Amino acid sequence: MFSLFKKAKNEIKEIIDDMNLYTCCFTGHRSQKLPWKFNEVDNRYKLTRYKVKMEIVNAINRGYRYFITGMALGFDMMCAEIVLELKKTYKGIKLECAVPCKGQELKWPEKEQKRYKSILKQADKIRCVYDKYVDGCMKERNQYMVNNSSLLIALFNGLLGGTKQTIDYAKAQGLEIITVSPVKEVLSDEELNEIIKGNK
Repeated sequence: MFSLFKKAKNEIKEIIDDMNLYTCCFTGHRSQKLPWKFNEVDNRYKLTRYKVKMEIVNAINRGYRYFITGMALGFDMMCAEIVLELKKTYKGIKLECAVPCKGQELKWPEKEQKRYKSILKQADKIRCVYDKYVDGCMKERNQYMVNNSSLLIALFNGLLGGTKQTIDYAKAQGLEIITVSPVKEVLSDEELNEIIKGNK
């Protein structure tokens, strides 16, 4: 009986490990820390979003099918929306929203709250770490994502904070890490179009 239980346990672990092998998670800065803040008409946002989208497409082409976002303002929600957009083209990819606590969005601007709720409605899975805010819930959410992934795509400006902590934790866990730097230089529409055209 014990040997059957051990065998079943090992088989479950193999299934989970196999799922993790094709799972990608995200970490990055909140809107307030990014050059464009909340202004998504800014071409710096558009170019950064384009670069991130290309990294996600590359991951899909490499076999990644499951994506986990932490649903914070800024990069996390950008990635969630990109994955939802790509689901229309790439069949079989899934989005999981790993929420640190219920009601994390309640103090956000109304527009961002609506956006947050729209993403959750479209997600394939929602994982809520805590029923209410507690110290450390954001860090625990980040570790959950890393522990269930083999690839981390990060938007990182090089500064200390939660993003760097998550990257360091992912390195310690042996994940592959792809880092995208936020675009800082102001771009004209013509410059933006030329860059995107040249990368296609």
